[in-house]
Amino acid sequence: MSQYKRYYQPGGHYFFTFVTHQRKPILTNPNNIEKLKIAIKKVKENYPFHLTAMVILPDHLHCLWKLPENNKDFSTRWRLIKRYFSMGMDAPINHRKEKEIWQRRFWEHVIRDEEDWQKHMNYIHYNPVKHGYVKSVNEWPHSTFHYWQQKGLYDDDWGLVEPKLITNTNVE
Repeated sequence: MSQYKRYYQPGGHYFFTFVTHQRKPILTNPNNIEKLKIAIKKVKENYPFHLTAMVILPDHLHCLWKLPENNKDFSTRWRLIKRYFSMGMDAPINHRKEKEIWQRRFWEHVIRDEEDWQKHMNYIHYNPVKHGYVKSVNEWPHSTFHYWQQKGLYDDDWGLVEPKLITNTNVE
């Protein structure tokens, strides 16, 4: 078994990737997308964090978070989000008595600087185009791209040409 150690940084900016169990496209269901948003909101009430960016795709999601200055515990937040999302869902149970809705592990990356942050923002928002779901980032409804476009971070034609993205091959 892998001995992967997560890097916990109080007040850190993090990029996360979560994948559904066996890449099942459960996030094509509008009820499941809403359920995910409600789970995130519920966790934020007791375990605050700033959700900077997010894209929800059929079988995975990417997001950027900023944790409070005195807190580094993103694992509890994700465990609770996954739990609240999974409540009431009919899914097979594995040998650990867990519902097979999400992959057990997730990818996290500590954002190092402004350039790293921008590359991950671009990666998140361009991801629906990268996977061939849409031709333009404007067409994907389950993304914070629209929010950031209104704030002036992105031009109306952003993403028509592939932007400078992160090159880490561990990110899907």
